[in-house]
Amino acid sequence: MSRGLFVTLEGLDGSGKTTQLKRLAIWMEKRGIEPVVTRQPGGTSTGDRIRALLLDSRSAGLAPMTEMALMFADRAQAIAEVIEPALAGGKTVLCDRFTDSTEAYQGGGRALGSQLVLEMHRLICGGLQPDLTVLLLPSLDRSLERARRRNDRVAEKDGPDESRFEREQDAFYRRVWEKYREIARRDTERVVAVEGDLSIDDVHEQIVEAVSERLVMAHSR
Repeated sequence: MSRGLFVTLEGLDGSGKTTQLKRLAIWMEKRGIEPVVTRQPGGTSTGDRIRALLLDSRSAGLAPMTEMALMFADRAQAIAEVIEPALAGGKTVLCDRFTDSTEAYQGGGRALGSQLVLEMHRLICGGLQPDLTVLLLPSLDRSLERARRRNDRVAEKDGPDESRFEREQDAFYRRVWEKYREIARRDTERVVAVEGDLSIDDVHEQIVEAVSERLVMAHSR
């Protein structure tokens, strides 16, 4: 059995990742592909507890290194419990965030630098890389507006508090946004950037085109 395809979606909160991941999964299912859909942080029982700690606004005192270590603890569990078994079984894995998020948010936003994050990835994740990363890069202002509006709606419905990052200053998000752009320039074979304030349908079309190409490549191995 051939190894499965590993696809990740990346971008700022409010970039539309979750919406596009759901649409991509539906598109695949209509074509007879049953993807394994997961997210980071989260996606396992251990990861969900880590996620609650990382994203809760009451965790405001987390040191940047602690934050990064927790992200990789979550990732190690997800790889062992969900991602590697699915790929080994020939399944397509769709993951909302992976190490690119850590490089952008902790390496860029928290100013820990890329080298430290990539070394942690090598040690903790065994260098596992997605076959394709779709990076959603609408304008910074639009992403922040959508993310903060979404969290206000969740708070009003007594949903989980996941607003810790959204409370950061715009300068933090500027560093994250710029780091994502740096990753896209560096890893041109893996990362497909979808830039600009496009409609949901236009973004979906670009994602489907990129994923279709990788599926053809995977089937020709």
